[in-house]
Amino acid sequence: MAKRGSWGEGEFYEALCLLMTGACLWIIGAQFHVFEELNAFVTRYGLSDQFMLLALMGFAMFVASLRKSLLLRSALRERDAAARHAESIARHDVLTGLANRRLFLESVERRRAEAGQTPAHAVLLVDLDRFKPVNDIYGHAAGNAVLCAVAERLRGLTPSTGLAARLGGDEFSVLVPLEGGSEGLVRLAQSAIAAISAPVLWNGNELKVGATIGIALISAETVDADAVLHAADLAMYQGKKDGRGTYRVFKSAMDLELKARAQLEIELREAIQRGEIEPFYQPVVSLPEKTLIGVEVLARWRHPTRGLLAPAAFIGIAEETGMISDLSYRLLRQACLDAREWPGDLQIAINISPQQFQDRWLCERILGILTETGLSPRRLEVEITETALVQDLEAARTTLTSLQNLGVRIALDDFGTGYSSLYHLRELKFDKLKIDRSYVDTITMSEERAKLVDAIIKLSASLGLVTTAEGIETDASVDWLSGQGCDFGQGYLFGAPMPKEALTALLQAPSDHGMESVAPRKVA
Repeated sequence: MAKRGSWGEGEFYEALCLLMTGACLWIIGAQFHVFEELNAFVTRYGLSDQFMLLALMGFAMFVASLRKSLLLRSALRERDAAARHAESIARHDVLTGLANRRLFLESVERRRAEAGQTPAHAVLLVDLDRFKPVNDIYGHAAGNAVLCAVAERLRGLTPSTGLAARLGGDEFSVLVPLEGGSEGLVRLAQSAIAAISAPVLWNGNELKVGATIGIALISAETVDADAVLHAADLAMYQGKKDGRGTYRVFKSAMDLELKARAQLEIELREAIQRGEIEPFYQPVVSLPEKTLIGVEVLARWRHPTRGLLAPAAFIGIAEETGMISDLSYRLLRQACLDAREWPGDLQIAINISPQQFQDRWLCERILGILTETGLSPRRLEVEITETALVQDLEAARTTLTSLQNLGVRIALDDFGTGYSSLYHLRELKFDKLKIDRSYVDTITMSEERAKLVDAIIKLSASLGLVTTAEGIETDASVDWLSGQGCDFGQGYLFGAPMPKEALTALLQAPSDHGMESVAPRKVA
């Protein structure tokens, strides 16, 4: 079959057909005397038949050329439409239909080039909170539904002269004019947080996420569009540090803080290698006897210039940079070596981070450390948070079962602050629940908190689990927890985290250190 648009085949054939059609019309016209009046006019020149034949065939060629022109114009229009569509795809997010990073940066750059000394536009960088658990628990289809809902809500809040974009993953951004000044910008940020926090209905489920927003103003002093986004990102990061679900406006001090953090990261990496991160031990006692039965291993950094640093100063950095595994395994190894000098039934508990829990060789690594140090697995308790479980429940089940088969006890840490506590209690077998300190420190002052703690203790007992209450600081809390059936306690009332030497001295000293007996006993 001839290809349309090729004069060598298709169009030559069509032109020939049109010429033949013209010839046929001439024959028909001559046969039925259609051209007689015209013949009378042209006969004097003796060109009647030839003239009519050429005229009709010329008309046919004109029709062919006109058709070719129309087809060409149609093809050009289709090409332009396809080009516009391709350009639109290249500048818009396929899932949400919002502008993508490329288009957003181009728009910000245009506003930066037009900016004067007084900022006229601002960028809001929106990062979703609690989005990963939605993906992990309900699947990517649910995650996509949330992203589309967030995009639609941001589109509705964006002024007609602004631009909403999805930069990638669960990160969005909005370019807006400062028409209402700083107050209008604050109202927009608050409205965006409120809108995004509203539940998204999906397959009968209410999917809930939040948002943290970083704001950066665009001025003539701004280097480029990337610098604007970087500033907004720093402000957003500050909002995350301050508790999420809020907004922060970029200040130059944030950049200085980021540089200080980068320096601390370098120092932390070196400190881990030099062994400057060491284990401290906080007593865990039985209730109501207050008998010392174990310790929790807590990291402390003996910084050469900043002194002794608590975990809050560096654990977050270690987790974000992937140094947490090396740090934790070194702590565990040292703690196992220290525990060999203490009574044989004194337990040690150590927290395993969510990042470590994704290591398929976690169980083998822990077993290797126990074998190397000679510590019995029955003296070790591994504490995990629910964040470590939601990423891959089946992998978590396999790892926990393997550890328990070795004799290692498993505790669910910070119970009551996670995503789906009851679900995990049903699906996984734990040995202990640790009640988060945020509940414990208010039980004597808040009736609602007291009821919650009482419910957790009863739930734990019904499942055959023991409970440890963290953050105990008063005798009144001890009496209340003991009365409700809590098994163990931990907090400054019984002792602050201490180095190995202090704990060794405590174990060897007479029982006048705030506990009735320092001779540890095996946990029932």
